[in-house]
Amino acid sequence: MSLTDLEHILGYSFKNASLLDHALIHSSYVNENRMDATAHNERLEFLGDAVLELATSEYIFTTFTQMPEGEMSKLRASVVNEASLAKSAKQLNIGDYLKLGKGEVRGGGAQRESILADAFEAIIGAIYLDGGYDAAKGFVLRALEADIHSMKGLTWISDCKTHLQEQLQKNSQDPIEYYVIDEQGPEHNKIFTVELAHGGRVMAQGSGRNKKEAEQEAARAAIEEYKLQ
Repeated sequence: MSLTDLEHILGYSFKNASLLDHALIHSSYVNENRMDATAHNERLEFLGDAVLELATSEYIFTTFTQMPEGEMSKLRASVVNEASLAKSAKQLNIGDYLKLGKGEVRGGGAQRESILADAFEAIIGAIYLDGGYDAAKGFVLRALEADIHSMKGLTWISDCKTHLQEQLQKNSQDPIEYYVIDEQGPEHNKIFTVELAHGGRVMAQGSGRNKKEAEQEAARAAIEEYKLQ
């Protein structure tokens, strides 16, 4: 597999291929190979996150002309969250091209949602630097436009915990409990895994870059697993 293959999958040909290569370098690879501290993709991820938010906001604003601001915000949040971006990254086989440290490889890092979502945003940043906003927006829409339309109306996605509580309380007054069962990574880049329990049984697990995000992911997994939409 080469970067040219990935460019074909992404639908964008880089003038400066080193930008794409940079977008695929995880911090674990940099640390293991004693590379420069900024050689990983986190700066590109920072830039790509901003471009992603603008591109999706612009599309939602111009496409759904009667949608109130609050609903637009919820729809955008549904589309640009970690799970959604990781899903798109998996569809593009981005995990096959990541440069990870050996420990991350052994731990299944190429399929970890947080790593895939970060790489997806870093690629957006790389395309923006290489070809400008229109090129980056084109990539974002190719990857996410269908999701934007499919998630329209599913406003619960932006607050899965509240939606899950509302659905379960229709038939039960048992509390929903969230337990942190695992923490991995350095202090500045931890991944938390949370277990969700209700009525004496474990319903789902979720992971995120903080406890709140992990709880939302666990709630989302429970909603989908038990068809509580």
